[in-house]
Order: sequence, then structure tokens, then C-alpha cells
Amino acid sequence: MSLYRDEGVVLRTQKLGEADRIVTVLAKRTGKIRAVARGVRRTKSRFGARLEPFTHVDLQLHTGRTLDVITQAETIRPYGEALAVDYPRYTAGSAMLETADRLTHGEKEPALRQFLLLVGGLRTLSERVHEARLVLDAYFLRSLAVAGYAPALEACAKCQAPAVRAFAIVAGGVVCGACRPAGSAVPAGETIGLMTALLRGDWVTADASESRHRSECSGLVAAYLQWHLEHGIRSLRHVEREHA
Repeated sequence: MSLYRDEGVVLRTQKLGEADRIVTVLAKRTGKIRAVARGVRRTKSRFGARLEPFTHVDLQLHTGRTLDVITQAETIRPYGEALAVDYPRYTAGSAMLETADRLTHGEKEPALRQFLLLVGGLRTLSERVHEARLVLDAYFLRSLAVAGYAPALEACAKCQAPAVRAFAIVAGGVVCGACRPAGSAVPAGETIGLMTALLRGDWVTADASESRHRSECSGLVAAYLQWHLEHGIRSLRHVEREHA
């Protein structure tokens, strides 16, 4: 039996048999792990509540033939408790977990920066300092950047010209008039400025932004994220409904 220990954030769970659960965790050193938690659906389970989505946990596991098995779980911080009482923050957090799951493709491939971004995003959401959708959009942009999909926001994504006229998802960000493909969005300059601030972590600028620019920013960021993932984020439907 090969034992190992790691800390991580629970992304999702699914039922297995009558009492077990498969837990998907984004771990600090190991990357994404899918492991079996034995008996956690029983009322007398020792650590069932510690293996719920949003929970930052310290785990001990042993390597199995198909799935590893969780043998110990200690809570580091239960972000779900703070988010569950605030619908906009809960749905934003759910979209973060789903995005982290989608952006970390292979199991047990180290993804330290994605792990740190997720923990930071959940912590910021739970602290209630910034508007929930701003935190979510900042997380989307930064996690995309870590994955190699950062949008061009200061010069044309195709020719690097400084004069930009539109935002084209298929081109990779802002584009000049000569490179602008059909169907490109033409956002306000303040919207592009907000996206830049969120990507850089400039919260003074982001918090001072107007509602219409936040709404436009959210639409562009969500479309850009889902185009690169080649799949919709189901949790976003609830976030967008609340935001609207």
C-alpha cells in the first residue's frame, strides 16, 4: 500500500454504491485526484462533511488500482459555509469549481498555480470585499492566463497594432480595424479597461467600474472562457440569471 498526503479543494462528488462517494479534488502538489471515500454517506461517517465541494482539506490517501482511497481528511477551511448563505457568491463559487475541473485535464498532473488561484478566489468570495461577479471574472481571466489562453487587451491580437476597434473571441482578444473579423463585439473602452484591471488584480479600478461596463465585461469573459473550453459552464447559467 502506497500512502501519500496532500491538501486540496473538493471540486465535486458523485455517489458510488450504497455508502461510498467518488471525490474529485484539485490538490496542491498532485494535481487533480479522483478518489474513493468509503462509507461517507452513512450518518456515522467520520469525515463525510469534510469532503463536500468548496472544502479546503488535508488528505491522506493510498494508491489504488483504478481509484485512490481517502483514509484521512481534516478540514483546513470550509468555504462552503460562508458561500451557502449568499446565492450570488455560491453560484460564482460553483462556476469556479467547474472551471478548475475543466482546465485541469489530466489526473495527477501538477497544477500548483491553478490550485492557488482557486483557493485565492474562494477566499476572496467568502470575505465579501468585492462584488461576486467581479471576483468570478477575475478568476476566469487569470485561470485562462495560467492555462495559456490570456486574451490580448492592449494591442491587436493578430498584428500587434496599438489602435484597437473590437473584441474578437476567435482572434484571441482585441483587434484593430484591419484585422477585425465579422461578428466581433465592439465593447466600450472602459470595459476593456475593466478586463485589464481584473487580469492584473487592480481592485481599485475594478471596484470603481460602472454596472454597465461590468455587465459587458462579464458577457465577453464568459464567452471567451467557454469558447476555449469548447464546452459550456453549466453553473454560469445561474450566475448570469442572478447578475441580470
